[in-house]
Amino acid sequence: MSAAARREPERAVLFYAAQALQADTGPDIRLLVHQTTGMLKAARGRNHEALEEFSAAEYLHSQLESSHATARQVTGWMLATRARLGMTGEARAALAALSDELADSGELGNARAVIRLAEGDPDGALDAVRDVLDGTAPVIGYVTVVEAHLLAGLAYRELGDQRAANQAAERALALAEADRLVLPFAMTDSRELLEALPSHETAHAALLADILDVLPGPPVPPREDPALLATGLSPGELRELRYLPTNLSRQEIADELSVSVNTVSTHLRSIYAKLGANDRSEAVHRARELRLLTAGHAL
Repeated sequence: MSAAARREPERAVLFYAAQALQADTGPDIRLLVHQTTGMLKAARGRNHEALEEFSAAEYLHSQLESSHATARQVTGWMLATRARLGMTGEARAALAALSDELADSGELGNARAVIRLAEGDPDGALDAVRDVLDGTAPVIGYVTVVEAHLLAGLAYRELGDQRAANQAAERALALAEADRLVLPFAMTDSRELLEALPSHETAHAALLADILDVLPGPPVPPREDPALLATGLSPGELRELRYLPTNLSRQEIADELSVSVNTVSTHLRSIYAKLGANDRSEAVHRARELRLLTAGHAL
């Protein structure tokens, strides 16, 4: 099934969500609609829109007389979305204002990990999800644990420990297999983590293929491309390289690629090292010499 076909259910959910919000529904229904819509927006990399939806859901939570089971999830996703948008200071301030009970939950541990990753602190991200992964932090459900494994995998990848990153991705796939979960992988921007997992090393190849088919991102260049082999650039680095001749800032490139600013910065450092460049202009010059910016390497 094509990615376009797989996105049809998502469009239907968004359509009915919009209809429900226009109807005279109770706060519980509106809350769930905003939460679901926020998840789908985040999964497609539309983080500004996702933040609006999660913020609306959190406000509705505050209006309910009794605590709603998903309050921790919504708050966690809202803070994580802020961090992915580069609003790490705001995310940290909001986290500090939470009660100890809420802040110690697994959902907020995951949000703390996203903030650390956005700040370029993968070791801190691993510390943030440790209690989720060892089962000592309270969680609403296993989706939180799937997210924690993916965030750990992203942190290990930042640290250059690809074996540990692959193991974390495999654990996330194992947990997701029964219900064929896709959203946690999309919401955590885990495409490159999964792309790096060799198909012969996973017991979940079919699920892996299905997830990669629907995750946002440009098509992956062929692995046998001579330019890639010559430079050692990863598909993600090559995608970012195409934006270096432009005047786009790191944040703007991150928005274009639906990744975090931290990911852009990490790729940029790797691109400089692999091309033997000291700055952006040198990297562009070297890439042109190697014909990495020709039509054959289009986005």
